[in-house]
Amino acid sequence: MKRFTIIFLSVFLIACTPQATSIPTSQPTSTPARLIPTPRYNAPAAGKIVATATRLTVTLEAAATRDGTSMPASREASTVETQTETETPIPDEWMELPVLPDPDESIREIYERGMSLGNDPNAFSIFGDCQTRPAEFFGVFETDPLVLESLTAELRETVEHFNGSFNRESPTSQDGATPGALLWDQWHRGEYGCAFSETPVECELRIHRPSFVIIQIGTHFESRNTEYLRKIITQLIDAGVVPILATKADNRELDDRINRDMATLADEFNVPLWNFWASLSDLPDRGLFIMDGREEQGAVYLNDEAQEIHRITGLEALNIVWRVATGQ
Repeated sequence: MKRFTIIFLSVFLIACTPQATSIPTSQPTSTPARLIPTPRYNAPAAGKIVATATRLTVTLEAAATRDGTSMPASREASTVETQTETETPIPDEWMELPVLPDPDESIREIYERGMSLGNDPNAFSIFGDCQTRPAEFFGVFETDPLVLESLTAELRETVEHFNGSFNRESPTSQDGATPGALLWDQWHRGEYGCAFSETPVECELRIHRPSFVIIQIGTHFESRNTEYLRKIITQLIDAGVVPILATKADNRELDDRINRDMATLADEFNVPLWNFWASLSDLPDRGLFIMDGREEQGAVYLNDEAQEIHRITGLEALNIVWRVATGQ
């Protein structure tokens, strides 16, 4: 029941949480094996502690006599050594990263392996929460002809190439989704053609066969976030799917751990990073607002202007990665 407890609690501590969620009562499978310890955000990473030693010399100028008077004494010295440890601040270099990715051509190897495994070159998937569902994100590229016509010729070509993936509901893009939920075989509720013997990630790879996956998970407080993301990214690469990691707009967790995780993992796996966070710096309140009825979640929802930036920069990121992976 450990795994059920971890993920069930996380559902109620994240943005985009649905008002009511029906969770099957079937016994969940065991928790994924712990691969690498999750980084602690209140302590420096290993090897980041700077130790300094201080030598203090004390000189004794006098000694007490038996009758209470004092008399000059021979100079006597003792040495006390102290040691302090200074924590190196957690780096925020990810904030300076560009909005759009500049992927290494090594992603072509992942893509070509996916082609040999039968992945669909005209399909991509999204792993995310409510703000990545079709109505809030990419759906308009297939449902609104005026929006499509407003795009550059290159971006229109990208939309046409991936037609059918933009306005599609999936088991991996749902209200309240977290990395842990994507690895839980009960999260999809048996919908979308998924079996309870498979996780949402496994289901999506089976039914949609994407060649690319955008991963943009919203605010949550799951302590094993990094470990679960690492497992998902490894699973995608093994399946010949090119991951595109993305930062988010808000900092509800107060220490930017989720965006820092994304940047760190993009570097670790040498996969593209879409730094959406950086695209909102010119908007008041970073384009965020508090939704009526969900005041406890804080300002985590995108206003209309921020949503437009979200769509366009996301499409531009997909366009860049697709063209590099295919050698265009």
